[in-house]
Amino acid sequence: MNADFLDLLRATLPEHALLVEPEDLHPYECDGLSAYRQLPMAVCLPETEAQVQQILKLCHQNAVPVVARGAGTGLSGGALPLGNGVILSLARFKNILSIDAEARTAKVQPGVRNLAISQAAAPYQLYYAPDPSSQIACTIGGNVAENSGGVHCLKYGLTVHNLLRLRVITIEGEILEIGNEALDSAGYDFLALLTGSEGMLAVTTEVTVKLLAKPERAQVILAAFDDVQKAGQAVGDIISAGIIPAGLEMMDTLAIQAAEDFVHAGYPCDAAAILLCELDGLNEEVSEQMLLLHDILKSSGATSLRTAVDEAERLKFWAGRKAAFPAVGRLSPDYYCMDGTIPRRKLPEVLQHISELSAEYGLRVANVFHAGDGNLHPLILYDANIPGELERTEELGGKILELCIAAGGTITGEHGVGIEKIDQMCSQFSAPELALFHGIKQAWDEARLLNPGKAVPELHRCAELGAMHVHGGQLKHPELPRF
Repeated sequence: MNADFLDLLRATLPEHALLVEPEDLHPYECDGLSAYRQLPMAVCLPETEAQVQQILKLCHQNAVPVVARGAGTGLSGGALPLGNGVILSLARFKNILSIDAEARTAKVQPGVRNLAISQAAAPYQLYYAPDPSSQIACTIGGNVAENSGGVHCLKYGLTVHNLLRLRVITIEGEILEIGNEALDSAGYDFLALLTGSEGMLAVTTEVTVKLLAKPERAQVILAAFDDVQKAGQAVGDIISAGIIPAGLEMMDTLAIQAAEDFVHAGYPCDAAAILLCELDGLNEEVSEQMLLLHDILKSSGATSLRTAVDEAERLKFWAGRKAAFPAVGRLSPDYYCMDGTIPRRKLPEVLQHISELSAEYGLRVANVFHAGDGNLHPLILYDANIPGELERTEELGGKILELCIAAGGTITGEHGVGIEKIDQMCSQFSAPELALFHGIKQAWDEARLLNPGKAVPELHRCAELGAMHVHGGQLKHPELPRF
C-alpha cells in the first residue's frame, strides 16, 4: 500500500517536493512539543494550490491521514505526524500576494511569517496586530490553525479577530472561500469555526488579514513587585480603572532572571514579579493614562517603576519578554510549556496554587504570561534524563490545567489542544458537547483523515479517564511515541 501510494505522490509532485528517506523525514518528526516524536510515511512540499488539491484528493481516495504543517513552532503536538500518514508542508507558500493600504488589508499565503506581514505593511504606516512570541518564525497558516495571540492581544484581539477571509481546501479537494473583505457576511460564521480548528477541518492556502494604523505613540512601563500575588492583583486594578493596555505581561523571578541573563533588557533580578504595561494611542491620551497608571501601580504595591524613555528602550523591554521561552531553557535541561486561561480576578489565588503544586512535585515553575487576558504560560523545569521525571512533569501540567478549569477558565489560550491537553478536554466539556465537536468533524471530514487523534478526545477515552479517577491510577497514551 505504502509503495503504491508513494508512486501516486511521485506522479503528482516533482522529485524535490517529496521526501521519503528517514534522514529527510527527521526534521518533521515533531513540533515544539518535542517529548513526542514520530516519523511520517512521507513529507509533501507542494508549491501550487493545484498540487495541494491533488495531494488531498489522493489521500482521501486512499484513506491516508494528512497532517498540515507550517513552521513547526506549535507547542501542543498539533503537528505530530502519523507513521502511516503524510505531512503536508505549506512552507513554500510564502508570498505576500497584495497589500491594500486604503482598505487596510493584506492577502498572504499560509507560509508567510507573522512578522513579515508587519514588515511589508510598514511603508504604509500599518501593521498586523497579533504578535506571538515566535512571530519571527511562526507562519500565518499556523496562527490561523491555533488562533494565536501574543502580547498585544488584550487590546487588539487574537488571530480570529484580525481575519477577513480564508481560502481553504477540504480533504476531498474542494476549494472554499470563507468570509469576505466586508465587516460581516451572511450565514454561519465558518471563519471563526476554522480559526483554531488545528488543521482538522480543512487546509488553508490563502489568508486575508486586517491591518491597523500604527499608533501615534506607544509607551511601556516596567513595574517591579516583591510579591507575585500583589502583581496579580495589580492586573485587576488596572483593568478596573478603565484602562485597556495594548499589552499587559507578567513574569516571576525565575523568568525575570533567565530573560535578563539572555537579553540584558534591564529587568530587576531581585523582584518577585514584574509587570510590563504598554499604552498606545494619541499622544494626549497616552500621557493622561500614564499618570493614572503610575498611581494605580504604586497603590497596588509596586516597589519600583520604570518608564521607557524612548523607542529603543521600549523595544528592549519587550525583547526580554518575547525571549522568555528560549531564555528559560538556560535554567534546566528541559522545560514543559503549559497554556491555560483564567479570569483575571483569579490570578492571585491561582498563582498561589501553582506555587503549592510546584513544591508538592519538587519541580520548579517559571511563570510567564499574558496577564491582561489571564492567559497563563507556566514553564515546568525538568530533566528528561531522570527516569519518570517527564511523566511527573506532565502530571503536574495536568493539575495546572485542572486548576484553570476550576477557576472558571479554560485549558488553552492560544497554543491549542493537540495531543498535549486532549485528556483535559474531558474535564472541560461534557459528553454531549464533545459529541457535537465530533459531529462538526464528521461534516467536514467524514473519513477522519485530517490531523486525526488531535484536539477532540474520543468519548470512550473520557469514560476510561472517569473510571480511572474514581478507582485511582493514571491512563497513559500507549499509542504516542515518547522521546
